[in-house]
Amino acid sequence: MAPNAPKKTTRKSMVRRNQILQSAIVLFDQRGYSSTSLDDIAKDVGFTREGVYYYFKNRSEILYEIIEPQSASLLFGLKEIVEDDALSYEEKLRGAVRNHLARFDRYCLEMTVCLRDGLVDVDSDVRKKMMLFWKHYEAMWCDLIKAGQHDGSFREIGDPKLLAFGILGMCNWMARWYDQGGPFTVEKIIECFCELTMGGIKSP
Repeated sequence: MAPNAPKKTTRKSMVRRNQILQSAIVLFDQRGYSSTSLDDIAKDVGFTREGVYYYFKNRSEILYEIIEPQSASLLFGLKEIVEDDALSYEEKLRGAVRNHLARFDRYCLEMTVCLRDGLVDVDSDVRKKMMLFWKHYEAMWCDLIKAGQHDGSFREIGDPKLLAFGILGMCNWMARWYDQGGPFTVEKIIECFCELTMGGIKSP
């Protein structure tokens, strides 16, 4: 049975944990979580499998430490936007799209792993945590759209949940095709997706 991660955190252990995480981010991005083993990660960083187990109890824990900071930032950012009474509903929805995509500029690989692999083949505890996050996050999107419809800012062209899932699906798919070296900057994608969203939902 693999030992638990050490309770004491030293500078050396933090460096080694970060090495493992950075390797896992790249490998998960290139191969996908399901196709990357602990042996692959250990080999990439020059550790033994047991050496990786010293810092992480399993592969799912590594994945969670990659996706949790991104998920928390998405949730916190959206909460700030929807609670800002100085913003119109159009500004809030544009802000929600921007909040969801802007982290690709600085955390491209982490966001790719988060949005693509966050619920794939992970143990029940990690999956449960992520399901709770997405349930809360999606509910905030639904409430925003519902409030905008009630206010008259958005057209009632469908159930708020359906519209939220449509917008999030468009945004999440960026994890499948975005290339930092490609022709489209994150800012250009945000502008385009905001216009697509508002063009479909904004009241005339």
